[in-house]
Amino acid sequence: MRVLFTTTPGLGHMFPVVSLAWALRASGHDILVAAAGRREGHVQAMADAGLPVVEVLTVDKANRAFAAGVVAWMKNEGRGMTGRREWPRMAGKELARNGGGLESVARMYGPLSAAMADKVVSVAERWRPDLIVHTPLEGAGQLAAAKLGVPAVEQPFGFSRNEKAAPVLRRAMDEVYRAHGVSGPPERRVALSVAPRSMAGEVAGAWPMRYVPYNGGGVQADWLRVRPERPRVALTLGSVVVNWHDELGPLSWVVEVAKNVDAEFVLAVGNDVDPAQLGKLPENVRPAGYVPLTQLLATCSASVHHGGSGSTMAPLDAGIPQLLLPQAADQFVNADAVVKRGCGLATEGAVDTDLIVRLLSDERLATAAAQVRAEMRGMPSPAEVVPRLAELAG
Repeated sequence: MRVLFTTTPGLGHMFPVVSLAWALRASGHDILVAAAGRREGHVQAMADAGLPVVEVLTVDKANRAFAAGVVAWMKNEGRGMTGRREWPRMAGKELARNGGGLESVARMYGPLSAAMADKVVSVAERWRPDLIVHTPLEGAGQLAAAKLGVPAVEQPFGFSRNEKAAPVLRRAMDEVYRAHGVSGPPERRVALSVAPRSMAGEVAGAWPMRYVPYNGGGVQADWLRVRPERPRVALTLGSVVVNWHDELGPLSWVVEVAKNVDAEFVLAVGNDVDPAQLGKLPENVRPAGYVPLTQLLATCSASVHHGGSGSTMAPLDAGIPQLLLPQAADQFVNADAVVKRGCGLATEGAVDTDLIVRLLSDERLATAAAQVRAEMRGMPSPAEVVPRLAELAG
């Protein structure tokens, strides 16, 4: 079987498909990834995961297309260009008000999917996949599946609800659908669901699949191979937040708060942003640059982050409590899911010593986090989903 993966640009959309791609490849199937990046290095990061990748759009073109989608979305919302700098938070709030339904933001991904469409269809027509796996807001893969008459499988990334997004994305891509002589979505469509049922409820018709985190590899430092005697707390802002303005604002509290807590704080915010902007760090804060999150969380008692899907799902997989500081996109939806399940905390306000102490000492949070981890580990693994995909492809 040949499986083509198509992803929306951005590591938060790209990395979640890696585990399924690995599972397919390990089972003897051929895979190919058609992708574009929002920053230089994103496409290479997928290749570094050991996957064959075709770049379908340059970074500049991807960003211009996405910017056009943002403008169209804001005009549709009646906001014009006012507050354009604040659109990520506005979109995130709208998504949360809509119960996590991606149809509220799918329109803004139309121009980006349309810009990718010709190259994705060309790759598909030459490579002839039996199945196309796409991320929820990536429309070019769905178009290619419809044109080739092969099944399309949606690979989600977190707690957003995707059931009504495809028709909105299809309407936003009407011109490119007509250009390719395709009238509607693929006839055979399946959605996967990676969210544990106790946090997301039943998604009608979706195939459950365990979320297996992937966030890159690295050579482990000595300190990362052992769990410390006192609690260790991971601090991260994922792959997007620090890149908006090259700032660590959501973590500015760490200088004043960390020194009052008997714990080690690991500042894992990548290598492109200088932690010195936070000021003089207390001795119990370790600036670590880039650290693969799953390796770090295995030694941690808790995690503090912005609420991105990968940064939320990884602590759930590790079975540790988390504090979410939502800023934009689906982060408010993820925060709601974690708080309602009782396996973590969230705030849009100030982070103080009491909040961090509660994160580390509240046994109810730790118990719920352990329960969610056990639930996730009981879901079918990507390897166990592979035979169902092969049967779907026929």
